[in-house]
Amino acid sequence: MKRKTLSRYLIEQQREHNNIPADLRLLIEVVARACKHISHAVSRGVLGDILGNAGTDNIQGEAQKKLDILSNEILLEANEWGGHLAGMASEEMEHMYEIPNRFPKGEYLLVYDPLDGSSNIDINVTVGTIFSVLKKPEQTSGAVTEADFLQKGTEQVAAGYAIYGPQTLLVLTTGFGTHCFTLDAELGSWVLTQEHMRIPSSTAEYSINASNQRHWAPPMQTYFSELLAGEAGPRKKNYNMRWVASMVADVHRILTRGGVFLYPADARTPDRAGKLRLMYEANPMAMLVEQAGGSATNGNIRILDILPETLHQRVAVFMGSNEEVDRVTRYHQHS
Repeated sequence: MKRKTLSRYLIEQQREHNNIPADLRLLIEVVARACKHISHAVSRGVLGDILGNAGTDNIQGEAQKKLDILSNEILLEANEWGGHLAGMASEEMEHMYEIPNRFPKGEYLLVYDPLDGSSNIDINVTVGTIFSVLKKPEQTSGAVTEADFLQKGTEQVAAGYAIYGPQTLLVLTTGFGTHCFTLDAELGSWVLTQEHMRIPSSTAEYSINASNQRHWAPPMQTYFSELLAGEAGPRKKNYNMRWVASMVADVHRILTRGGVFLYPADARTPDRAGKLRLMYEANPMAMLVEQAGGSATNGNIRILDILPETLHQRVAVFMGSNEEVDRVTRYHQHS
């Protein structure tokens, strides 16, 4: 059977669902091509002189890795000239990036985390790139503004991530299921290897940074204590914990075999609703998870229904198998 490439998949999706016009298809292909470039840089490691800190902090106050900066530049340079975008926003930049006047402007907005899990890069643990595509609001004329990016996750027209592990994978949704492509390094093409990924409704596996337990609110303490109690507790079954500290790796495992990813709010930062970024991380991952049959909330409401107030807004995240997400959400809602 002939393998299906990303380009063929996108063209067939347009024919079937009329949801991927030519500009969007080309945008997704450019992002995928940039991810191949990042994958190559990641694989070079110390040979490419890209390991270690860059000596600067990003807008989040986090130390930037050399590869953070390189990955951000790769995505900017790959996408600014094609005529598909009106603007871009990145976790690594304080403000949105307007397409320079020397290039044509498009109707889409690209939001991304250029290198998720970059704290792992120096120890050769899986990292990735997360991205989200929005349509520029129709009422916007002239220069795009940051307010144009502040759309609910339900407005995403595409979302995905590339994961740089033993194989380089691209997981993508355009609103009709979540699908996985594998990079054929010899041919340089993305090949469809898993269609309609599905997350089982029930699970016995969770992903969380348990070292933060003492800082969690009572609803999260209650839920976590039930998981730890295992067969002897109210859940009457044993659970396994998995934690990579790279969202793309932890969520990819859940998309592949089920589970629940938990990143609750933290009492150490009462001014923040959570740690993960709504627009760069939570929204695209929530779309992928929902398209795979799972759920995603902030402990109170569906993540995709949150109207962003700022470009770098943070949020608590609970996503994955429906039964676990529903339970931990109920505990927060009833607290």
